[in-house]
Amino acid sequence: MSRPARFDKSRGQASFDCMKPIRLHKYLASCGVGSRRHCEVLIDAGRVEVNGMPAKIGQSVIPGKDRIVYRGREVKPETEKVVVAVNKPAGYLSACYRGKEEGWLVTELVRLPYRLYPVGRLDRDSEGLLLMTNDGDLALELTHPRYGKEKEYEVELDRPADPELCGRLEKSVQLSDGPARAVRATLTGPNRLSVVLAEGRKRQLRRMLEALGCTVVRLRRTRIAGLRLGDLPRGGWRRLSEQEVREKLGRAVGPMPAGPGRESGGSQP
Repeated sequence: MSRPARFDKSRGQASFDCMKPIRLHKYLASCGVGSRRHCEVLIDAGRVEVNGMPAKIGQSVIPGKDRIVYRGREVKPETEKVVVAVNKPAGYLSACYRGKEEGWLVTELVRLPYRLYPVGRLDRDSEGLLLMTNDGDLALELTHPRYGKEKEYEVELDRPADPELCGRLEKSVQLSDGPARAVRATLTGPNRLSVVLAEGRKRQLRRMLEALGCTVVRLRRTRIAGLRLGDLPRGGWRRLSEQEVREKLGRAVGPMPAGPGRESGGSQP
């Protein structure tokens, strides 16, 4: 019978005697390649190979037995789970590599010897709190709507706002991909709002406000679940402690350092 991985306390890492088959996209996410959803995109695009053959969506692999290759390099599990908070400046892309969109990569801000990827997205023109990790399970819990993890935003509009606008955001706004609503919307100034969402569709808040006749001048994310941006400087980052991840994000992760670790990374664009 196959036995699951066991944690080796003396070395602070997981060891595998014989691993049960695991879905390829889940394995790639656990190795820090990207979120499960993004890994499925990579598989479908033919960028992943298993034992020398192009991988397929839904395929299962046996870690330690099958050879999984992405971008010419064998993919192996990260033994240390890392979570980093970044204060993303405007002009940066929430991505690991450039596509057609122009801008700096948020991964260029963080200087750590791990393969980290953004948890969810902030569009290029938005700024504020963004998490990066190599923990696929944590990324799933923070981005999938079924977990209902809140994200809070400060929004500046091109025109005065009123309580009626807040009510319409909380009630429902029809978008091209279905109705959307805010958990909470509050006036904080003549043309400023604080908005809380529990899902994260592409450019969702901007599209909701545009559908109500408003244009966003500035959008800044200040909170993810119980973790707040605080005084982290723009373009800066810091590594979260295991306690922060557990208490603020609601999940226990693998071996992490006892202290939070604080670094200043990157500069403003």
